Amino acid sequence: MADARPLTMLPAFVREEDLRRSIELMFFAYRDFTGEADTMLADAGFGRAHHRAIYFIGRHPGITVGGLLRILKITKQSLSRVLRELIDGGYVHQDTGARDRRQRLLALTTKGEALERELTGRQQARFARAFGETGAPAMAGFHQVLLGMLDPDERPEIERQLTRAR
Repeated sequence: MADARPLTMLPAFVREEDLRRSIELMFFAYRDFTGEADTMLADAGFGRAHHRAIYFIGRHPGITVGGLLRILKITKQSLSRVLRELIDGGYVHQDTGARDRRQRLLALTTKGEALERELTGRQQARFARAFGETGAPAMAGFHQVLLGMLDPDERPEIERQLTRAR
């Protein structure tokens, strides 16, 4: 869980108005970051949960259902519905594990890869534009801020995932 220290315990340069501005900018940026993808997904009858599943299955081909559950932090029931729709729609392929037949290994199909490329490509373009406008130091600072927003006990695992992703 995030640190909920009172504002008086924060560094002197951090003012409440700066925090509120950051929160609002995060809301607006997230709205625009997801907006195009939401429209494309709605056309396919999908939502944000489908998008997150497609993205992380694409980043980690052969990921287990359990591994995807840990990343997404959603219920098994919710993921089950999303996966069923993605498999039935021909976007995701499921195999059983070679050593453990109970494991379900997930990968994108050609159709799933095409959708993931289109969705991610638009979001990459948005980041590329922003980083191009602000420069490499701002990009590095942005990454540090995002890491700093993560629950401290989750950071090492997320950093490992970022390193392992293809």
